[in-house]
Amino acid sequence: MDKYTQAFNSMGDSGIDWIDSVFRVCVYVLVDLSELVGISYEAINIWIFIIIQPTLILLFFILWRIEKRKNN
Repeated sequence: MDKYTQAFNSMGDSGIDWIDSVFRVCVYVLVDLSELVGISYEAINIWIFIIIQPTLILLFFILWRIEKRKNN
């Protein structure tokens, strides 16, 4: 099965056209990125949304708190 088709079939249709369009673009980017990096589509999802994004949110929160203390 084509990697794009397999990724598209992993999610349901939301019924909102612009959300579905953004999802399709993101799937294309993630599938191409996974082929470029050499890991699976599922692994790239885990790296981005389970590891990198929460780490960045926590980092920016900590940096914001540090700056807030400096300015008070």
